[in-house]
Amino acid sequence: MLKRERHQFIMDKFKNVEKINTIDLALELNISEDTIRRDFNELHNKGLINKVYGGAFLVKDKPSSVFDIAIVNEDKKNIVGQKALSFLVDGQVIIMTGGTTNLSFCKLIPKDLSATIYTYSLPIAMQLSQHPNIELIFIGGKLQKNAMVTVGIDVVQVLSKIKADVCFLGVSSLDVNQGLTEMGYEVSIIKKEMIKASAKVIVLATSDKINGKMPHKVCDLNQIDAIVTELSPNSSKIKNFADAGARLF
Repeated sequence: MLKRERHQFIMDKFKNVEKINTIDLALELNISEDTIRRDFNELHNKGLINKVYGGAFLVKDKPSSVFDIAIVNEDKKNIVGQKALSFLVDGQVIIMTGGTTNLSFCKLIPKDLSATIYTYSLPIAMQLSQHPNIELIFIGGKLQKNAMVTVGIDVVQVLSKIKADVCFLGVSSLDVNQGLTEMGYEVSIIKKEMIKASAKVIVLATSDKINGKMPHKVCDLNQIDAIVTELSPNSSKIKNFADAGARLF
């Protein structure tokens, strides 16, 4: 396969996935990982993808409205969201991270739910603002424009004073041995604080986030109370999580 054909193959692949793993793509195309890294570097320099440790993400056009965010694999994320609804109870204090899986979940939350929800995600806050019985607290700080979340010491200080019943945690990557890892250092710090502040941690992750690794560690698997994916808990892809003692939904 010629280089330009590989580049087109990579861009076409992003129509169905959010992240492409370097090793997986090398195996799929039967070429070296170094070749894939060079392809990723060239596409990154053209502004088409964001190259990260172990793979790449598509560079998305900024939506004209926070209510108009394109959600890749929305059908899978809706399955995750439907499963996660079972963890909601009236009167809870909830921490909600950002990400399109959590955004899909928020769209499914019943309008009559009564809860207090803290979030550092602007799109999630805007979505939840439509729920009349939710006391919504947006955690202010420095806005990380690419992810539309706030970061910095102000966010950490607010989280350190919260006692939440549950945290719904979106993830970049989740692995049995590496645990939960993040692409960005500042977001990894915020998520650590969210875990500390919560009595229960529920990870919401589509299967493309499973068995991957990012540069910045958030927590080990034993700090997570449940993992919700679109897969059956008996799926071979997540069997190693079940074997490690994780609760799967």
